[in-house]
Amino acid sequence: MKFKKSEKLYKKGLVNLVGAVNSPVRAFSSVGGNPLFIKKAKGTKITDVDGNEFIDLVLSYGPMILGHRHKKVQKGVDKALKNGYSFGASTEAEIKLAKIVCDAFPGMDKVRFVNSGTEAVISGVRLARAFTGKDKIIKFAGCYHGHQDSLLVAAGSGLATLSLPGSKGVPEGAVKNTLIATYNDLDSIKKHFEEHDDIAAVIIEPICGNMGVVIPQDNFLKELKAYLETKGALLIADEVMTGFRSKFGGAQELLGVEADITCLGKVIGGGFPVGAYGARNEIMQEVAPLGGMYQAGTLSGNPIAMAGGIATLTELKKQNPYKKFEETGSILEVILLETAKKYNVDLTVNRFGSMLNPFFTKTTVTNFKEAQTSNTDKFAVFFWEMIKNGVFLPPSQFEAWFLSSALTDKDIKKIAEAVDKAMLAVSKI
Repeated sequence: MKFKKSEKLYKKGLVNLVGAVNSPVRAFSSVGGNPLFIKKAKGTKITDVDGNEFIDLVLSYGPMILGHRHKKVQKGVDKALKNGYSFGASTEAEIKLAKIVCDAFPGMDKVRFVNSGTEAVISGVRLARAFTGKDKIIKFAGCYHGHQDSLLVAAGSGLATLSLPGSKGVPEGAVKNTLIATYNDLDSIKKHFEEHDDIAAVIIEPICGNMGVVIPQDNFLKELKAYLETKGALLIADEVMTGFRSKFGGAQELLGVEADITCLGKVIGGGFPVGAYGARNEIMQEVAPLGGMYQAGTLSGNPIAMAGGIATLTELKKQNPYKKFEETGSILEVILLETAKKYNVDLTVNRFGSMLNPFFTKTTVTNFKEAQTSNTDKFAVFFWEMIKNGVFLPPSQFEAWFLSSALTDKDIKKIAEAVDKAMLAVSKI
């Protein structure tokens, strides 16, 4: 497999783009080599500028849940494009998508669309503070909630990939109201409440995807929500990654928890830039123009993004692929574990429905500290062997893999063959 055109574009991109990329993980920093430049995609396949075709397990980090360029989504977007690109005014599509989203989340009466998951979280945190009249927010080490200053501490994902503890340019004052807890450890939450009386909310990924896939143990989420209710603090569920991935709605419902505020993105835009935050009426009444919490955006509710979201969610509800996701995910999990055992490679696999992640460690991974025991050098070898054998993965140990409903038995067989070759290569280092 040759990557000459990608290498050429990388060098060209270095002139006017920062690191030749527009998001750090795309730079392939943790796996070495030059980033791949993609030309097109269809169904389960993605094709780079050199003509190499891969089975795509990145799926734009989640939103392409139906596969690339699904005919129903393409049709909906094409129709919307004929009417215009952006109006700076309201459209019927916003109302239609809002109803689909609210109907899918118990306890969500109203939603506000924004342009990204980061914007959704920024707004959700501001809303929690406005509603409670308190300032402090608790987040979990390893959970990434976008690049806003106040939450860009002890984050996973790109920061973990680049071995950065935080970010330059974030002043101490921006994080003075951010407290850090340990995922799956309720005592670490209780300790903060013992020391502070002005905590507005706890923000959490119900299923972590930015330190690799990490799942809440036992009744952690239920116990967390019950405890917060005794303290007058809110639970913010960051379902930017998990929303509509585990079921038609949110992972929190599967886990038996109803968040006070939910942040969404990815799938609800069908591949177009979109985010959203929603809650019950009494909380959303705080948002302008109904209340005093101001948030606005010129492109919020963009008609093309709304069309992509409506078409995606409509088709997703019709397909109801979640049972298939569970079956396919289970097959891939077994393939990874059995192949690792075959070649005597230490491996732990975490999975939740259509999200999975292999860690090159003996350790059971239930939090960020345990995730960091994974051998990233082995992951880098594994990554490039998978690429060379036609499977496109996130170029980071700390990013989830995603499945689409377009995945076929033939694709799974090819993935299994690639895993075998990749594990063999890992066993030799």
